[in-house]
Amino acid sequence: MLNWSRQFSILLFLDSNDYPSAYPGYECLLAVNAVSVIGPDASDPLAAIHQWNLLHNDWLFGHISYDFKNALESKLSSAHISGLAFPVIYFFCPAIVCFIDRDKKTLCVECLGLDPHTVYAEILNAPVSPKEITLPSLQFTQRIPKHDYLSTIGALREHIRNGDCYEINFCNEGFVESAVISPVEVFQMLNTLSPAPFAAYYRLNDQFMMCASPERYLTKHDETIISQPIKGTSKRESDATRDHASKLALQNSIKDRAENVMIVDLVRNDLARSCQLGSVQVPELFGIHTFPQVHQMVSTITGRLRPDVLFTDALRYSFPMGSMTGAPKVKVMQLIENYERSYRGLFSGTVGYITPSGNFDFNVVIRSLFYNANSKYLSYQTGGAITFDSDAVQEWEEMRLKAWALEKIFA
Repeated sequence: MLNWSRQFSILLFLDSNDYPSAYPGYECLLAVNAVSVIGPDASDPLAAIHQWNLLHNDWLFGHISYDFKNALESKLSSAHISGLAFPVIYFFCPAIVCFIDRDKKTLCVECLGLDPHTVYAEILNAPVSPKEITLPSLQFTQRIPKHDYLSTIGALREHIRNGDCYEINFCNEGFVESAVISPVEVFQMLNTLSPAPFAAYYRLNDQFMMCASPERYLTKHDETIISQPIKGTSKRESDATRDHASKLALQNSIKDRAENVMIVDLVRNDLARSCQLGSVQVPELFGIHTFPQVHQMVSTITGRLRPDVLFTDALRYSFPMGSMTGAPKVKVMQLIENYERSYRGLFSGTVGYITPSGNFDFNVVIRSLFYNANSKYLSYQTGGAITFDSDAVQEWEEMRLKAWALEKIFA
């Protein structure tokens, strides 16, 4: 499916990589070729998406960039320069949708004006990727060097000491200029090295995203809204005993639990703005989920959408996701703008889909590479939650750990 999709200039491929899930979804899902678009030129894009769904009862795929925050909160702005050019928000109705169910027994092909049997035959006959993929050797430069990063952690701790905020997500960019890559092969290598439940390959003309995200931002199934923020990370170890110890250390970490519960409270408040009174619950608190390179602390928050709100209001009132901002939300986003040196853009935003029935599923865009094929600019961003108890050196090491797979494929 992915190799067949190379011919299209607009596409989104989502892969759950066979991770088990308590919630309905797809093993993989592909949308190609935009027949209609909702973009940042709409006066209220989220309301337009809801209205479009009511009128057409069809699929929508796309993204919301982190900097859409400025349209949701008048106190916010973005001044950093981006080497990429993703629009702030973009959704498309595809000409073709292909998906494989969770049971991996059914492939469905849906088309507008095309014969699905022809599409199926084309997919089967698409060229197969070589078993051995060779990527160029690239060296990433850190936008904020280590010395400056460590001193910034100290400055952020002072903001927390002074009561400006409780927790702040601080990120750094790694980038390469004049990079020549094949984005499909890069995604395949990344998805092999670091398979994740919310992996995504996204092309929007000359802009590409290759994503190995472990985190769900928000999903809707009928009237149920579910968010699963991640906050808390420990390294996987090759030795089983040490790996188990690393997992237990994360599970019992007072600092990581404090970070996690602050975000859980923030998400509970966000969901309460669009959900029925008393319906917001936390069925999973401090769950430990294991991925190829890291263990992560994951909590699950659920609620029931109010009948008097638009289904896109669940996005409106919770974006950007708390795990990528901190608390209190508006203040920390102002601090993020002051202390970070890169335009976040699609990083720490979301990609996903809305079904014809108005259900949706969106990830958190982390562990991702971004590429502008025109300027040949390649970048990623990684970071972590800063609290008063944060150790600057450990925060630098966690930030670099999260970048490991993104750099390893080019080593």
